[in-house]
Amino acid sequence: QVQLVESGGGLVQPGGSLRLSCAASGFTLDQYAIGWFRQAPGKEREGISCISSSDGPTLYADSVKGRFTISRDKNTVYLQITSLKPEDTAVYYCATDRILRRCYRLDMNYDYWGQGTQVTVSS
Repeated sequence: QVQLVESGGGLVQPGGSLRLSCAASGFTLDQYAIGWFRQAPGKEREGISCISSSDGPTLYADSVKGRFTISRDKNTVYLQITSLKPEDTAVYYCATDRILRRCYRLDMNYDYWGQGTQVTVSS
């Protein structure tokens, strides 16, 4: 069964950090481009980062550039998030289509999504 599972979310104070993980089962994750998205209450889903397989491009939304870092190993993609702000509060999702190996843009249409992990930034 093909599955993506996010973890690492939680409640953190402004300025804090978290590391989110996206693990795959049923397929080898490092062959494909993986995107991270987030959706805040009452807002549309936003593509925030994408990592290509091998030496392809890594993309970041302007809203997170310089604060978020995406990385990967064979079976997990990580999103290191730092200098958190209240406006970063959202459910964070990872996704892939198991076809593309390269990130072309942040809002690519993916077929496989995880269940999401909640990040809440509050004092």
